[in-house]
Amino acid sequence: MKPEDRRVRRTRAALRQALVELVLEKGFQAVTVEEITERADIGRATFYAHYRDKEDLLVGIVRDLAQDRERLLPAVRQAHAQGFTGLPVKYIFEHAAQERGVYQVILRGEGDGRALREFTELIRTHAEAAFRDRAEQLGAEPRIPLGIVARAWTGELIAVLSWWVENDTGYSAEQITAHLRDLSVYGRVWATGLTPVDAPGAVDLTTGRRAERR
Repeated sequence: MKPEDRRVRRTRAALRQALVELVLEKGFQAVTVEEITERADIGRATFYAHYRDKEDLLVGIVRDLAQDRERLLPAVRQAHAQGFTGLPVKYIFEHAAQERGVYQVILRGEGDGRALREFTELIRTHAEAAFRDRAEQLGAEPRIPLGIVARAWTGELIAVLSWWVENDTGYSAEQITAHLRDLSVYGRVWATGLTPVDAPGAVDLTTGRRAERR
């Protein structure tokens, strides 16, 4: 890596850390660019050489996460292609454990919620591509449009991830991964302890008739 590339990375990392610390202390709306540059010990001119404003910096944090080649979005795509191993979820929760403050700022919808929307869309896009790749590899015909599947999977992940980074849940990344993997594979009816015919309005696959409530 060239020296100037390393300087750029260090500068962006310092600004990112400063913004996250300040937002967690006082909320995004109360933070100023001057406070960010002072906390990062970086000149205002340098800030504006990289970002238009603090909103641009916040969205830039999401894009930095997306470019983390060791863990995040590439892992979602690759691991899904191998089947429902749970690895994509595990990668994301492990990454969130290391970058908890960053995830808290994003998942709280700080700013106008743009960073959260961009993060959600990045995850959804990779998930949908991975589901599509897997279906094509196996010659499977999706029963539900994959755009809907990907949005449901992403929404579920975002909700659980938000809860996990904000609370001492008692669940490790491995444990939460196991639960979400089983939920994906077996479904919500199974997860609640019911069988398909126990669910109100369910169709008995042997008769084609709706099961009666018990």
